[in-house]
Amino acid sequence: MNQPSNSPDVTLFIATGCAHCPAVLAALSELVKQGAIGRLDVTNIVERPERAQRHGVRSVPWIRIGPFTLQGSYTPAELRQWVTRAGSDQGLRDYLAELIDTQRLDEAVRLARRDPHLLRLAVEMIGDLETPMGVRIGIGALLEELADDPAALEPALEPLRALLDSGDAPVRADAAYYLGLSPDPRVRDWLDALRQDPDPEVREIVAEALANQ
Repeated sequence: MNQPSNSPDVTLFIATGCAHCPAVLAALSELVKQGAIGRLDVTNIVERPERAQRHGVRSVPWIRIGPFTLQGSYTPAELRQWVTRAGSDQGLRDYLAELIDTQRLDEAVRLARRDPHLLRLAVEMIGDLETPMGVRIGIGALLEELADDPAALEPALEPLRALLDSGDAPVRADAAYYLGLSPDPRVRDWLDALRQDPDPEVREIVAEALANQ
Protein backbone atom coordinates (compact mmCIF):
# COMPACT_ATOMS: atom_id res chain seq x y z
CA MET A 1 0.00 0.00 0.00
CA ASN A 2 1.37 3.42 -0.94
CA GLN A 3 1.73 5.96 1.85
CA PRO A 4 -0.52 9.00 1.39
CA SER A 5 1.55 11.96 0.24
CA ASN A 6 -0.07 14.23 2.82
CA SER A 7 0.81 12.12 5.86
CA PRO A 8 2.55 14.49 8.31
CA ASP A 9 5.74 13.75 10.20
CA VAL A 10 5.52 13.81 13.99
CA THR A 11 8.13 14.63 16.63
CA LEU A 12 7.52 13.35 20.15
CA PHE A 13 9.44 14.08 23.35
CA ILE A 14 8.87 11.79 26.33
CA ALA A 15 10.59 11.18 29.67
CA THR A 16 11.27 8.18 31.85
CA GLY A 17 8.60 8.05 34.55
CA CYS A 18 6.12 10.26 32.66
CA ALA A 19 2.60 9.02 33.43
CA HIS A 20 1.02 10.08 30.12
CA CYS A 21 3.90 9.44 27.72
CA PRO A 22 3.35 5.69 27.13
CA ALA A 23 -0.26 6.17 26.05
CA VAL A 24 0.64 9.01 23.66
CA LEU A 25 3.54 7.01 22.22
CA ALA A 26 1.31 3.98 21.70
CA ALA A 27 -1.39 6.06 19.99
CA LEU A 28 1.06 7.76 17.64
CA SER A 29 2.79 4.47 16.85
CA GLU A 30 -0.57 3.01 15.84
CA LEU A 31 -1.14 5.96 13.51
CA VAL A 32 2.24 5.23 11.90
CA LYS A 33 1.19 1.62 11.32
CA GLN A 34 -2.04 2.82 9.73
CA GLY A 35 -0.20 5.22 7.41
CA ALA A 36 -1.79 8.33 8.89
CA ILE A 37 1.68 9.50 10.00
CA GLY A 38 4.64 9.34 7.66
CA ARG A 39 7.36 9.33 10.31
CA LEU A 40 7.50 9.35 14.10
CA ASP A 41 10.66 10.73 15.71
CA VAL A 42 10.80 9.97 19.45
CA THR A 43 13.28 11.42 21.95
CA ASN A 44 13.62 10.69 25.67
CA ILE A 45 14.58 14.01 27.24
CA VAL A 46 16.33 12.25 30.11
CA GLU A 47 18.80 10.75 27.66
CA ARG A 48 18.92 13.67 25.20
CA PRO A 49 18.28 16.86 27.21
CA GLU A 50 20.21 18.98 24.70
CA ARG A 51 17.79 18.10 21.90
CA ALA A 52 14.82 18.95 24.10
CA GLN A 53 16.41 22.31 24.88
CA ARG A 54 16.85 23.09 21.18
CA HIS A 55 13.13 22.49 20.63
CA GLY A 56 12.10 24.51 23.67
CA VAL A 57 10.54 21.50 25.41
CA ARG A 58 9.58 22.30 28.99
CA SER A 59 7.10 19.52 29.73
CA VAL A 60 6.20 16.11 28.33
CA PRO A 61 4.62 14.60 26.43
CA TRP A 62 5.50 17.24 23.82
CA ILE A 63 4.20 16.62 20.32
CA ARG A 64 4.75 18.39 17.01
CA ILE A 65 2.38 17.34 14.25
CA GLY A 66 3.17 19.26 11.08
CA PRO A 67 2.79 22.93 12.12
CA PHE A 68 1.06 22.10 15.40
CA THR A 69 2.81 21.90 18.77
CA LEU A 70 0.81 20.11 21.47
CA GLN A 71 1.73 19.62 25.11
CA GLY A 72 0.23 17.25 27.64
CA SER A 73 -2.03 14.23 27.46
CA TYR A 74 -4.20 13.67 24.38
CA THR A 75 -6.48 10.75 23.65
CA PRO A 76 -5.95 8.58 20.55
CA ALA A 77 -9.02 10.20 18.97
CA GLU A 78 -7.70 13.71 19.64
CA LEU A 79 -4.29 12.84 18.19
CA ARG A 80 -5.90 11.37 15.09
CA GLN A 81 -7.93 14.56 14.72
CA TRP A 82 -4.83 16.75 14.87
CA VAL A 83 -3.05 14.50 12.36
CA THR A 84 -6.03 14.87 10.03
CA ARG A 85 -6.03 18.66 10.47
CA ALA A 86 -2.35 19.05 9.55
CA GLY A 87 -1.91 20.84 6.25
CA SER A 88 -5.43 22.28 6.06
CA ASP A 89 -6.62 25.85 6.54
CA GLN A 90 -9.32 24.66 8.91
CA GLY A 91 -6.66 22.87 10.90
CA LEU A 92 -4.67 26.11 11.25
CA ARG A 93 -7.82 27.93 12.38
CA ASP A 94 -8.50 25.22 14.95
CA TYR A 95 -4.91 25.34 16.15
CA LEU A 96 -4.98 29.12 16.53
CA ALA A 97 -8.18 28.80 18.56
CA GLU A 98 -6.51 26.10 20.69
CA LEU A 99 -3.51 28.34 21.40
CA ILE A 100 -5.79 31.17 22.45
CA ASP A 101 -8.05 28.94 24.55
CA THR A 102 -5.02 27.53 26.39
CA GLN A 103 -3.52 31.02 26.93
CA ARG A 104 -0.52 30.42 24.67
CA LEU A 105 -0.68 33.78 22.94
CA ASP A 106 3.11 34.07 22.73
CA GLU A 107 3.19 30.91 20.63
CA ALA A 108 0.42 32.26 18.40
CA VAL A 109 2.40 35.46 17.87
CA ARG A 110 5.57 33.56 16.98
CA LEU A 111 3.67 31.37 14.54
CA ALA A 112 1.99 34.38 12.92
CA ARG A 113 5.37 36.04 12.43
CA ARG A 114 6.66 32.91 10.66
CA ASP A 115 3.52 32.16 8.67
CA PRO A 116 1.72 35.13 7.06
CA HIS A 117 -0.96 32.74 5.81
CA LEU A 118 -1.97 32.02 9.40
CA LEU A 119 -2.35 35.76 9.98
CA ARG A 120 -4.67 36.06 7.01
CA LEU A 121 -6.74 33.15 8.32
CA ALA A 122 -6.89 34.88 11.72
CA VAL A 123 -8.40 37.97 10.10
CA GLU A 124 -10.97 35.78 8.35
CA MET A 125 -11.95 34.46 11.78
CA ILE A 126 -12.51 38.02 12.99
CA GLY A 127 -14.87 38.49 10.07
CA ASP A 128 -16.97 35.51 11.10
CA LEU A 129 -19.34 36.40 13.93
CA GLU A 130 -19.68 32.66 14.64
CA THR A 131 -16.10 32.70 15.93
CA PRO A 132 -16.30 32.50 19.75
CA MET A 133 -15.87 35.87 21.43
CA GLY A 134 -12.88 34.66 23.46
CA VAL A 135 -11.09 33.64 20.27
CA ARG A 136 -11.97 36.95 18.58
CA ILE A 137 -10.51 38.82 21.56
CA GLY A 138 -7.39 36.64 21.44
CA ILE A 139 -6.87 37.33 17.75
CA GLY A 140 -7.21 41.02 18.51
CA ALA A 141 -4.49 40.68 21.14
CA LEU A 142 -2.31 38.91 18.57
CA LEU A 143 -2.72 41.78 16.10
CA GLU A 144 -1.91 44.29 18.83
CA GLU A 145 1.26 42.36 19.66
CA LEU A 146 2.31 42.60 16.01
CA ALA A 147 1.58 46.33 15.81
CA ASP A 148 5.14 47.24 16.82
CA ASP A 149 6.42 45.52 13.67
CA PRO A 150 4.71 46.94 10.55
CA ALA A 151 6.29 44.27 8.35
CA ALA A 152 4.81 41.48 10.48
CA LEU A 153 1.38 43.10 10.48
CA GLU A 154 1.37 43.87 6.73
CA PRO A 155 -0.09 40.49 5.58
CA ALA A 156 -3.21 41.28 7.63
CA LEU A 157 -3.91 44.64 5.97
CA GLU A 158 -5.61 43.59 2.74
CA PRO A 159 -7.81 41.00 4.52
CA LEU A 160 -8.77 43.67 7.06
CA ARG A 161 -9.55 46.09 4.26
CA ALA A 162 -11.96 43.51 2.80
CA LEU A 163 -13.78 43.37 6.13
CA LEU A 164 -14.58 47.08 5.86
CA ASP A 165 -17.22 46.05 3.30
CA SER A 166 -18.89 43.61 5.71
CA GLY A 167 -22.62 43.91 6.23
CA ASP A 168 -22.05 43.47 9.96
CA ALA A 169 -21.23 46.67 11.85
CA PRO A 170 -19.18 44.89 14.58
CA VAL A 171 -16.95 43.40 11.89
CA ARG A 172 -16.44 46.79 10.22
CA ALA A 173 -15.66 48.33 13.61
CA ASP A 174 -13.09 45.66 14.44
CA ALA A 175 -11.46 45.95 11.01
CA ALA A 176 -11.21 49.74 11.34
CA TYR A 177 -9.66 49.48 14.79
CA TYR A 178 -7.02 46.94 13.76
CA LEU A 179 -6.18 48.83 10.57
CA GLY A 180 -5.59 51.86 12.76
CA LEU A 181 -2.70 49.98 14.38
CA SER A 182 -0.73 50.16 11.14
CA PRO A 183 1.26 53.19 9.90
CA ASP A 184 0.80 52.05 6.30
CA PRO A 185 -0.18 55.13 4.23
CA ARG A 186 -2.91 53.16 2.43
CA VAL A 187 -4.88 52.81 5.64
CA ARG A 188 -6.02 56.45 5.71
CA ASP A 189 -7.66 56.17 2.29
CA TRP A 190 -9.35 52.91 3.25
CA LEU A 191 -10.74 54.37 6.47
CA ASP A 192 -11.81 57.65 4.88
CA ALA A 193 -14.50 55.71 3.03
CA LEU A 194 -16.15 54.84 6.37
CA ARG A 195 -16.33 58.36 7.81
CA GLN A 196 -20.05 58.38 6.98
CA ASP A 197 -20.75 54.77 7.97
CA PRO A 198 -24.39 54.30 9.02
CA ASP A 199 -23.33 52.82 12.36
CA PRO A 200 -22.26 55.42 14.99
CA GLU A 201 -19.81 53.06 16.70
CA VAL A 202 -18.06 52.38 13.40
CA ARG A 203 -17.84 56.12 12.72
CA GLU A 204 -16.35 56.71 16.17
CA ILE A 205 -13.71 53.99 15.78
CA VAL A 206 -12.84 55.21 12.30
CA ALA A 207 -12.36 58.75 13.61
CA GLU A 208 -10.10 57.49 16.41
CA ALA A 209 -8.11 55.34 14.00
CA LEU A 210 -7.61 58.23 11.59
CA ALA A 211 -6.52 60.49 14.44
CA ASN A 212 -3.75 58.02 15.21
CA GLN A 213 -2.44 57.92 11.66
